Formats: sequence, structure tokens, C-alpha cells
Amino acid sequence: MQNRRKLYFYHKPDSLMKETVAPLYDLAKRYNFNLEKDYRNANIIVSVGGDDTFLQAVRNTGFRDDCLYFGISTNGKKTIYCDFDSDDHSSIIDAITNDNFEVRRYPTVNVTIDGETSFHCLNEFSVRSSIIRTFVMDVFIDQLHFETFRGNGLLVSTPTGSTGYNKSLSGSIVDPLLPSLQVSEIASLNNNEYRTLGSSFILAGGRKLVLKVVQDGNDYPIMGMDNEALSIQHVENIEVQLSNKQIKTLKLKDNSFWDKVKRTFL
Repeated sequence: MQNRRKLYFYHKPDSLMKETVAPLYDLAKRYNFNLEKDYRNANIIVSVGGDDTFLQAVRNTGFRDDCLYFGISTNGKKTIYCDFDSDDHSSIIDAITNDNFEVRRYPTVNVTIDGETSFHCLNEFSVRSSIIRTFVMDVFIDQLHFETFRGNGLLVSTPTGSTGYNKSLSGSIVDPLLPSLQVSEIASLNNNEYRTLGSSFILAGGRKLVLKVVQDGNDYPIMGMDNEALSIQHVENIEVQLSNKQIKTLKLKDNSFWDKVKRTFL
């Protein structure tokens, strides 16, 4: 930790949040951290808010894999990405001074649209109909035509993202130590013409998922990148793969992923 003294805080710029983070700025100065105004110069990027803020921090700082991300919650609860609470200064000090933390690497996915637009996701990628009408996609796993899907959409989640939207679709929660993708259906239509697996399925990290949107007039779906939306007209081909880029986060040694799952859901 001694060589990582360049700190960048990411949070909402409103007055209430500035009041909340002021003691954290003071704490960082007290323990000789350099506060950076440009995230590109930082070794540690501190997200202050909640899981949504953490996802935005990772996206808006370029999914850096050469620094550590550090999540601090402001709602009094530890979350999937936030191991610390903004009011619990003693835990933060203990982690800083006694190295009471571990570095956990979370996988990300890379999504390419029509061979041109490319972006990363830490939690999930979703593709959904933009109008009140189902749409059709041919689903390929590597070179295999797996199924023809008709419905409201599909969701592809990372292991850490499996606890979010994916879980509400009856998908499985996946240990982040297993580099993988999970594909879950959003309101699929099954009849004599269209038949899908009817359940989520998990792909190993080396697999490529290809979604080919059938051009029937509903070919400009809404695509979700974590908690942000992307709208591109006339989408034909979507490729999703596990990326080589991993996000490194600080976590408390006694707060594993499954501790977080138990605390959140049980």
C-alpha cells in the first residue's frame, strides 16, 4: 500500500455528497495520500455511493486494469462492490494501516456491435426490444447455431453481475472465481415455430456468444451496458466474450463474495 499513494475520489458532485465525502478527503490527507484531480494519474480510484456509483466509476474511468478500485457505501450497508461504509472510519483506517484487505480480480465482458462499436461491461449486457413487441435473434455459441430466440430480450451477466438483474430472471449466482458468462432469457416465447432452452445457461470464459438480430423491422433494440443504455439502429450482429481485462478491487479479508451474498439475500 505504501507505493500506492495517488487517490482519486469518484462521487456525485451535489452539495449533500460533498458534505458526506469531506471527512474521507481529510482521512486520506491525514494518512499521506496524494489526492488526484485526474483519475488517469491515480493508483486507487475510490467510488463513494453504492453499487451503481461503483459501476459508473469503473466505466467513466475507462475500465482501468492498472489500478485498484475501492468501493465505499453511503447507505449504511456493505454491498457487492462496496466493502466499506462512509461512517465506519475505523475499518477504513485498519485496512490502510494494517493491510487488512485483499485484492480481488473481477472479470469483464467485451461486446462488439456489427464489428464496429465495442465496449466493456462489469456487471451485465442486455439486449431488449425497444417497442412493445417481441423480436427474433439467432443464438450462436462459437460456430454452433444453438437456438432461435423470440421474446423481449436476452441478458448476459458476469459472475458478479449474476446477483443483479440475472437473479431476478431466475438465473444462478456464480462464484466470481469462475471466469464465465451466464445467458438468461427475458420473457421468451415458445411455440411450434420458436423453441428456446427455457433456462439460463453458463458459458466457459473462452466461448464466444453471437446474437444475430433478424431484420424484421424491430432491428434497433435497446442495449444495456451495466446501468447505462445504448441505442444503435439496425443492429445485425452482437458478439459477446469474456475480456482479458479484469477489474481489481480492494476487499476486506473477512468479507468474501459469499459473505456478501448471504448478507444481501438471506
